[in-house]
Amino acid sequence: MRTDSLRLEGLAIGDVAPVRQTVAPGEILCLSGASGSGKSRLLRAIADLEPHEGEVWLGEQAQSATPGHVWRRAVMLVPAESHWWAERVGEHLLEPETADLAALGFERAVLDWSVAHLSSGEKQRLALLRTVSRAPSALLLDEPTANLDDATARRVEAWLTERIRQRGWPTLWVAHDMAQIRRVADWHCRLVEGRLTEERAPWT
Repeated sequence: MRTDSLRLEGLAIGDVAPVRQTVAPGEILCLSGASGSGKSRLLRAIADLEPHEGEVWLGEQAQSATPGHVWRRAVMLVPAESHWWAERVGEHLLEPETADLAALGFERAVLDWSVAHLSSGEKQRLALLRTVSRAPSALLLDEPTANLDDATARRVEAWLTERIRQRGWPTLWVAHDMAQIRRVADWHCRLVEGRLTEERAPWT
C-alpha cells in the first residue's frame, strides 16, 4: 500500500478560488457542483493538463518540479469521455487480471474486441481498468459511472473502492448522485461559486 498523500496548496484555475486540501492515501474525496462550476478543470489542473496557480504535491514530489508526462503517469486522470488510440481493446491494457475483468462484467475475450464497437458504458468500465492496470499513485475520476445503469454502477463502485483502499491511492471523484457520494466518499466538497464547502462522513 502506498503512503503518499495528494496535497493541493493554493491551487486555482478559472473562477475557482485557491484550494487547499489534502487527500490521504486510500481516501476518497467526492467533488460535486453545478455543470460549468469548474470541477473538471480542477481535475485537469491537478493532472497538469491546464495552466493554473498554486502547487500540487504527491508526498514530497512537487508537480512543478516534475515533467508533465511523468506526473500524469503517477496522478492519473480518467475523464468523463475516454480516449482510445488503437483498434483493439487489448492494445490499451497492461495484462489485466482475470478477476478485475470479471468484476467489471467482462471475459478475457474482450481484449480482442474492436474499440469502435464498444458502447459508452463498456468504454467507461474499460477506461477505469486501463488506468488501474498502469498502477498509478493517485486517481482523478471525472464521473466514472455516468454512462452506467444503477446495477452496473454499484458493481463498478465496489470494485473501484476496494482497489483504492487496498492500494492506498488518494482519490478525487467527481459525482452528482448524493446516494453514490454517501456510499463511496470519506468526505465531500461542493464547488459553489468558485469555492469549496466541505463535509465529512459519517453522513447525516
